[in-house]
Amino acid sequence: MPEPTPTSTSTPESSAVPTPAPAPESSAVPTPAPAPESSAVPTPAPTRETETGTVVAAPAPGGGRLRRSVLGPLTAAVVLAAAAGGWYASGGGSPVGAAVDGTGEAVAPVARSLRLPWPDEGQASVAVEGIGSLGTRGEQKPVPIASLTKVMTAYVILEGHPMRVGAPGAAVVADQRAADESYSSVETTAPVLAGRTYTQRRLLELMMVPSGNNIARLLARWDAGQEQAFVAKMNRAAAGLGMRATTYTGVSGMKASTRSTSDDQLRLARAAMKDPVFRQIVATASVTAPGTGATFRNTNRLLGHDGVIGLKTGSSTPAGGNLAWAATQRIAGTTRLVVGVVLHQRAGTTPAEGSAAAHEAGRALITTIRADLPDALTRAGGSGRR
Repeated sequence: MPEPTPTSTSTPESSAVPTPAPAPESSAVPTPAPAPESSAVPTPAPTRETETGTVVAAPAPGGGRLRRSVLGPLTAAVVLAAAAGGWYASGGGSPVGAAVDGTGEAVAPVARSLRLPWPDEGQASVAVEGIGSLGTRGEQKPVPIASLTKVMTAYVILEGHPMRVGAPGAAVVADQRAADESYSSVETTAPVLAGRTYTQRRLLELMMVPSGNNIARLLARWDAGQEQAFVAKMNRAAAGLGMRATTYTGVSGMKASTRSTSDDQLRLARAAMKDPVFRQIVATASVTAPGTGATFRNTNRLLGHDGVIGLKTGSSTPAGGNLAWAATQRIAGTTRLVVGVVLHQRAGTTPAEGSAAAHEAGRALITTIRADLPDALTRAGGSGRR
């Protein structure tokens, strides 16, 4: 069900006032693009990425107005650090003769006793660290993935510029292009000021939490000089992870020619979640853009519920609704990380309809796994790998 809109309070950087909650990821047709100095941002059109959450107006530089998200409770962050090592400590080989999913990983025998509510359309893949794959559904042919692209963008940035937990990371100066692209009527953006220095962490948050396309391009230019050089890095990283059905053609997900499968995106999500800094960023409930007074809420509406600690949303008309999610669950005294990907939900409709379908499909899988997996593992003898 849609989340209730929380009431925010004023802070030195935030002056948001609550408004009646709109429908999630509204697909209303936008008004014409404002002049560069105007920061009014209409509701996204059906053919573009619609990653912003609940919005209210806030002052922008120069006296304009820009999108602003109501602050949400930071409930997800509290579950991050405790299981940092335990999620990946349990290894184990694949059972001889076991079925395998699209990644080549053995499907855990416990999956046979689970009746998972797989979506009726698109693709989906789920795995539990230390237990194995719970299976894959849907034809694994490459489809557009919209802003799930940014998971790889963040992965490559953190591979090239590692960060310590709690540290700000490198200093990045926003260029004029990123600033000019801050207020757009045709894509999801986050505001930055030309010439201002931002921390690497804050920019990663602005890219992943409100899904700022301009921030993804800024980080790509900072890392590789040119966006296409960074795209080449993304494709090399995908090959290194065994993502054989994936092709990246851009860094933000705006291009429908960036395509992948749920199995490949599951590989990436599991690899990315091994980085504690990445885990903290995708579990961030809201982020403020320094110097603008704008606060954005995480586009992942499952965050903070049912153990969900991430991961990334993506929606557009050609891609439909897409969701990579990660949740923790305590099973037999051990905290396990459950990771899943749902792709291509209600493709060809509006981004809002696709996003709602992806969230519902993800929620159904998560709640069933949390309810049924512990008993299924007990019936299977504890590990699920036998």
